[in-house]
Amino acid sequence: MRINTIFIMFLFVMSSILTFSTIHAYADEGNGVIKGKVITKVPKYKKDSVVYIERTEGDFQPPEEHAKMDQIELTFIPHVLVILKGTTVDYHNGDDIAHNVFSPDDVADKMNLGTWLKGEVRPYTFNKPGVAVMLCNVHPEMEAYVVVLQNPYFAKTDNDGNYIIENIPPGEHTVKVWNKKYRGKDEKIKVKAGETITVDFELKR
Repeated sequence: MRINTIFIMFLFVMSSILTFSTIHAYADEGNGVIKGKVITKVPKYKKDSVVYIERTEGDFQPPEEHAKMDQIELTFIPHVLVILKGTTVDYHNGDDIAHNVFSPDDVADKMNLGTWLKGEVRPYTFNKPGVAVMLCNVHPEMEAYVVVLQNPYFAKTDNDGNYIIENIPPGEHTVKVWNKKYRGKDEKIKVKAGETITVDFELKR
């Protein structure tokens, strides 16, 4: 059990590194930084909020390396996966029992990847922006989210609700926040070259 717990923690860390790497792939000296905190009445919902720039000019190519979502101990890992539009996600089954992956949402074209055993990987490419819930029809208690964005200027909050988005091009932007339980008001900002802006979000129902 301890080995499995350590492995799950490792996957969470790797997911954060991949997200951070995606942002840095578009790095440019002189760009700005947005950082801040998400505040909620229920502390556990600070984690896994997604803060992002609504739209920016440019054609952003998805990474060649596939993103990954696993199923371990009847849990989707990660619980929230944030990707750039056009990214392919590889779905793994890390359990010794059969799992299924499907979504009822249009963002995922109401896909159903079927049911498979440990060791097999099934990919799906997300070509529409938005949020898709991931479910398993074998285990209805399982749930995860894939957040698909137009640009790579996004971040997922840590356990304390902190986030940082780097390399944002100068100009006027709308910053939004997504959370599976709560909502926050959009913030309009103006980013200057080399500037760091603090934007906090108070989330409510």
